[in-house]
Amino acid sequence: MRCLFAFSVTLQLLFLLMPSTGHAQKIASRSSYLMYVGTYTGPDSKGIYAYRFDAATGEATPLGLVAETANPSFLAIDPAQRFLYAANEVSDYQDQKNGRQKGGQKTGAISVFAIDRKTGKLALLNQVSSHGAGPCYVSLDQTGKYVLAANYDGGSVTVFPVLKDGRLGEASAVVEHTGPTVDPLGAEPHQIDLSGDNRFAIASYLGMDRLLMYRFDPAKGTLAANDPPFAQLHPGARPRHFAFHPNHKVLYVLEEAASKIDGFFYDAANGTLRQIATVSTLPEDFKGDNTTAEIKVHPDGKFLYSSNRGHDSIAVFAIDPASGLPRFLEAVPTGGKKPRNFEIAPGGSYLVAANQNSNNIVIFKIDPDTGHLTPTGQVLKVPSPACIKFAKIR
Repeated sequence: MRCLFAFSVTLQLLFLLMPSTGHAQKIASRSSYLMYVGTYTGPDSKGIYAYRFDAATGEATPLGLVAETANPSFLAIDPAQRFLYAANEVSDYQDQKNGRQKGGQKTGAISVFAIDRKTGKLALLNQVSSHGAGPCYVSLDQTGKYVLAANYDGGSVTVFPVLKDGRLGEASAVVEHTGPTVDPLGAEPHQIDLSGDNRFAIASYLGMDRLLMYRFDPAKGTLAANDPPFAQLHPGARPRHFAFHPNHKVLYVLEEAASKIDGFFYDAANGTLRQIATVSTLPEDFKGDNTTAEIKVHPDGKFLYSSNRGHDSIAVFAIDPASGLPRFLEAVPTGGKKPRNFEIAPGGSYLVAANQNSNNIVIFKIDPDTGHLTPTGQVLKVPSPACIKFAKIR
């Protein structure tokens, strides 16, 4: 039985008068962003690349390599748009002062960069151990005072305080999973993010088929198991990434192995989840191999998008405004191979897809009425793109 509930979605209409020349210039400046691309480094890639991006026209202008750093596979930008944080997905990070973690445990790193809004260049401020190998995700709490990381190979999640100058201090919380897992490789946390009210942290554990729920203390930057401590997915789901609806009443969880999306009702008072739906990310007639990678809700809350690696497409869903249930509409080819990540550009008019195995980024126009994606014709050449983030130019 489908569980229906009411959304409190406020629709706002914005009316603009014909601008004067001066006003038009101000509007143009408000649509200007820096688009940062994290990559997997190797013979062709050296780190983080950048573009100037016009959110009004979808035009991207290359700025080249802006920071040289190892495997910056996921990025996050602080709320004030001053600093960029990168997960260095490695296992051999050596802190020059302290060496590896205690006991010689392998670890990756989190790097902090100051953003130069004029040039797009990134200046390294500091780099710290992620307290686990293979960090694949980094995020900030709602206040920008803490950075959270998921160590995929290390099986741990970590919290760091952000100092006044943007640098990271010593970890305020390290939670390692030591119990049984459904995957022989371990717990494999793939994402950790805060709820909209900053009270709960949610972490997807691919190797456990669970979402672990933590109570977050914003004064101390600590994590404590919630009650109940997790939401169980079906065997073999392998939860990868998740995204909240803008009203924060529904959470959409991407199953990497099963190529499905699970919808959960989120109880903000208790930090608990209740499953309400499961839909496929693939057309019914697809028979090949596929894994999913990224999931995003459009800012207006009407559409949901996820990426397919194998089918090499972006799946488009309409979200029922009354129930929050996603309905599959179509899967649009990404114009490349293995779309690991994509981002919806500020303003919601464009979707930018990073095709890791074909070394390109393709820009799509979003139809505001149907959610349909249409390629703009822009194809950006980037080696092994893994993550896209936008920062406002002021």
